[in-house]
Amino acid sequence: MNDVKLMNRAADNIRILAASMVEKAKSGHPGGAMGGADFVNVLFSEFLVYDPKNPLWEGRDRFFLDPGHMSPMLYAVLAMAGRYTIDELKDFRQWGSATPGHPEVNFMRGVENTSGPLGQGHTYAVGAAIAAKFLAARLGEEVMPQTIYAYISDGGIQEEISQGAGRVAGTLGLSNLIMFYDANNVQLSTMVDEVDDENITMKYEAWGWKVISIDGNSVEEIRRALTEAKAEKLRPTLIIGKTVMGKGALGADLSSYENKVSTHGQPLSAAGVSIEETIKNLGGNPEDPFVIFPEVAELYAKRAAELNALMEKHKAVKAAWAEAHPDLAKKMDDWFAGRLPEIDWASIEQKPNQPTRAASAKVLSILAEKVENMICASADLCNSDKTDGFLKKTHAFTKGDFTGAFFQAGVAELTMACICIGMSLHGGVLAACGTFFVFSDYMKPALRMAALMELPVKFIWTHDAFRVGEDGPTHQPVEQEAQVRLLEKIKNHSGKNSMLVLRPADGAEVTVAWKMAMENMSSPTGLIFSRQNVNDLPNHTYQDALASAKGAYILNEDENPEVTLVASGSEVATLVEGAALLRAEGIRLRIVSMPSEGLFRTQSKEYQASIIQPGSKVFGLTAGLSVNMENIVGFNGKVWGLNSFGYSAPFKVLDEKFGFTGQNVYKQVKDLLAE
Repeated sequence: MNDVKLMNRAADNIRILAASMVEKAKSGHPGGAMGGADFVNVLFSEFLVYDPKNPLWEGRDRFFLDPGHMSPMLYAVLAMAGRYTIDELKDFRQWGSATPGHPEVNFMRGVENTSGPLGQGHTYAVGAAIAAKFLAARLGEEVMPQTIYAYISDGGIQEEISQGAGRVAGTLGLSNLIMFYDANNVQLSTMVDEVDDENITMKYEAWGWKVISIDGNSVEEIRRALTEAKAEKLRPTLIIGKTVMGKGALGADLSSYENKVSTHGQPLSAAGVSIEETIKNLGGNPEDPFVIFPEVAELYAKRAAELNALMEKHKAVKAAWAEAHPDLAKKMDDWFAGRLPEIDWASIEQKPNQPTRAASAKVLSILAEKVENMICASADLCNSDKTDGFLKKTHAFTKGDFTGAFFQAGVAELTMACICIGMSLHGGVLAACGTFFVFSDYMKPALRMAALMELPVKFIWTHDAFRVGEDGPTHQPVEQEAQVRLLEKIKNHSGKNSMLVLRPADGAEVTVAWKMAMENMSSPTGLIFSRQNVNDLPNHTYQDALASAKGAYILNEDENPEVTLVASGSEVATLVEGAALLRAEGIRLRIVSMPSEGLFRTQSKEYQASIIQPGSKVFGLTAGLSVNMENIVGFNGKVWGLNSFGYSAPFKVLDEKFGFTGQNVYKQVKDLLAE
């Protein structure tokens, strides 16, 4: 092990860099970064196993930072590991900088996750630990040896999602997960003990974790705890480290500014700290603070050499494994490259006039057999959201057994979504999760992060509208489609729609929607399915439904149509009913299915105009808010939507009461044409 004085010197170097970054940017959070420096220094210089020459090595240990505001700490230690330059640290929080205020996922830089919303980051780590166990069960621990590390702060502990993450990790016995809790008793506006006096140790032990309490600024105790945690084979480990907020901070009169709320969320100088005296106290030069000390550079160069030697051993093990198991070697390569197996989508036979959730179950049963690296999850609803189509072909994860491919998340939609994000971040697996559409409300923070990170998680939402029926307005989605489709309108940092949202109209469109979802590897996908039976569209085949790839397409039309009828999902069949009544009176029309407005808007102007003719009469039908269709129908159009909460009653009664019938479509279109 390295000399303790040298290790303390390196931690002080991290403290100086972190404080200086915030000071130069005139923005940021220095105090926590200064307190946590000892742990990340020990972890990165002595324990974390990664390939310095190949940041994408599949078997690497992964470090998930939960409190993204502590990014100066992460950037500083990664600079010591050679992933960032001093100039990039100086550019902290600036336009176009490689060091944004909260870390944004960049595997090549060693940043395993985007972090900021507290509680999500360590939940991603739980997902990554599950993915690692899943892959080890299929490929072997010799090529999947990784440990998943997480770093959590008081805020992450307090966020409700920590309940779900802690429960799941303990229930599944994720022994490959080690989490450090930076317990500094200071948060942004108060001391922690003013708002939270629970017994963290007892809480995590109750969930089945091993808990170790240490001095979080002691090199020897951090080493001991990490060594003990690495030896644990049955449980996840929580290391509670009592640390010092703003460690080393001094005022101009050399008085201590440690353990103060004021140093949490602003430059030290704004808190009354003397940045000059603080840097001197930590062994640096206030005139030139952006420096990696020579002895610290040597420490990390030594670690890089150790890791390079270790990588040669891992490469030899992998080569021997690949020679002995060429089939597994190909799978591993395909899985981490995101390559799908061949799937004969056209051969999938759907039953007629079924709920689209049932059509989804049929596809999931195929995917469970064909896509060996797919994990499907449900929030205690698999027999209702029909993800059991997948489950019936496999079995659920249990403690000590990850040979199955189904994750029973329990009643915890946000936790489930973040765990699936973590699986995706880990790589090598494709994650999907299901629940009722109304409960997408619980998932919104995770959806945004999946979209921001451009992760191909598949979100399955059933019971898509008021036709949930007797369960009443608490379970009947109204505004949810509008909310989710906003993510179709936001561009990600690659300039593309940040999410693909698909609401298919019948079994054929469901098959195509799943095809599109599985082939979409650059953003999350939302799939919205019905609870109730939906009539198949007339003379509509899988080949016809392939036109969904453009977001909207013409189902059928008359010559020189007077009006265009447009909808998605269940409402398309209702348009068909109304169209029959209109055509019986000689009204010429066009019917358009629009499973994804966001995708439709990415098509050429010419294509969009060929589907929705500019200036024409357009009628839109949506079981959600009218705003779902207002942008489509334009000023010359009309929307029939649901602009109030629903009521408890059988869905066919609600169809009549709310006007979602062919007869009302007939009436509304006649009125539109008479205007």
